[in-house]
Amino acid sequence: MEVELHDKTTKQKFSTIIALAVPAMIENILQTVVGFVDTLFVSKLGLNEVTAVGVANAVLAVYIAIFMALGVGTSSLIARSIGAGNMDRAKSIARQSSIISAIFGLVFGAITLFFSEPLLRLMGAKSNVLADGVTYFQIVAIPSIFISLMFIFGSILRASGDTKTPMKVSWWINFIHIGLDYVLIFGIFGLKGFGVAGAAWATFIVRIIGTLALYLYIKRSKISFSLFGSYSKEDSFSILKVSAPAAIERLIMRLGQVLYFGLIVKIGADTYAAHSIAGNIETFSYMPGYGLAIAATTLVGQSVGAKRSKEAYQYGTMTTWIAVGFMSFVGVLLYFLSPWFATWFTTDKNAIDMVVTALRIDAFAQPALAIGLVLAGALQGAGDTKSPMYSTAIGMWVIRVLGVYILGIHFDMGIAGVWISIAIDLYVRAAFLLIRFRTNSKTSHKRVLVQEKF
Repeated sequence: MEVELHDKTTKQKFSTIIALAVPAMIENILQTVVGFVDTLFVSKLGLNEVTAVGVANAVLAVYIAIFMALGVGTSSLIARSIGAGNMDRAKSIARQSSIISAIFGLVFGAITLFFSEPLLRLMGAKSNVLADGVTYFQIVAIPSIFISLMFIFGSILRASGDTKTPMKVSWWINFIHIGLDYVLIFGIFGLKGFGVAGAAWATFIVRIIGTLALYLYIKRSKISFSLFGSYSKEDSFSILKVSAPAAIERLIMRLGQVLYFGLIVKIGADTYAAHSIAGNIETFSYMPGYGLAIAATTLVGQSVGAKRSKEAYQYGTMTTWIAVGFMSFVGVLLYFLSPWFATWFTTDKNAIDMVVTALRIDAFAQPALAIGLVLAGALQGAGDTKSPMYSTAIGMWVIRVLGVYILGIHFDMGIAGVWISIAIDLYVRAAFLLIRFRTNSKTSHKRVLVQEKF
């Protein structure tokens, strides 16, 4: 989709937002579904195998957090460059970010090669799962360059206004992934499967396919670039400067999750299990927000680059309220259908009651989640990656962790205390990001007026 920045009616802006957001939503849903299928297949091998893959993916999530942060910085800079009509700089940013991403991928691959066992032990892997965990982790993470490039190529296309191509590529590679998963894990036509290693090889193969497919689509697009062009120290510095706060934000979130998960375990193993089930169900509620956040990053970034600060604010605000509408509806579904959703995962009456409690509290937090996700994307599109970092730090380490301890443990509220803490965190973050977005928009608008005057 070509994003054209000119005066549009409210209806046209709404259509532009939806056209960008829906493919991104579908892509996220596909990835989530495949994650479920992957876990389901591995679970047929045994609990030790599930634990091995889970521990390996916990370490891999840290790698992915860094790659995603580079994608955030890349999207912001490319969107603003395109908005300013500077396609040469947009292509230079795309090239430099790909090179930086490849370097990070190689570095993390080397770390995996030499330190895979210590890393898994650090994450709590016991001897009964360590061998499978190391096997899976090395096959998937030594070639981290393909993970990093897949993220960056997808970000480049989305920032240029093309969210359909990453969705199409995701559709096909996820379809291939499910087929390869089954064949390589369990075998076919009398050929023996490879178990956990088969799951890893399936993931590795589809990442190579996805990386090549996305690059070929980039070569056919308006932002086509060569990986072997000239080097720009200035553009590389800009990418790292914008991406650094996003990387810190992701790491703050991951480390905070480890801490507050540990507090939930202290409440009780059954509470932690119910929390995990509720979290898996809630994952689907994020999809509209993530898709609309990508639309906000692109549209706000391009509008800021074109010095259309008023339009940037309108796109950010409209996208936020569309997300609130979408996710409020999801909240209604969570509230009324939570007993049914819970039975997908367990038949234990106590566990079902706790999952229902968690999801019904979360239902009321969906509007805040929508505001937080979209405005974080809008601010990042405008080049402000620090505000989302601050909101995550305060929300995760102050409100969520303290809230779980005070409400969940001290006042013995159990699962209700945990999810009330999460809801408070989301509302505080939403309020903070809303204030920051409005303040930044006013400042940007005044700056443009001064420039036009002189």
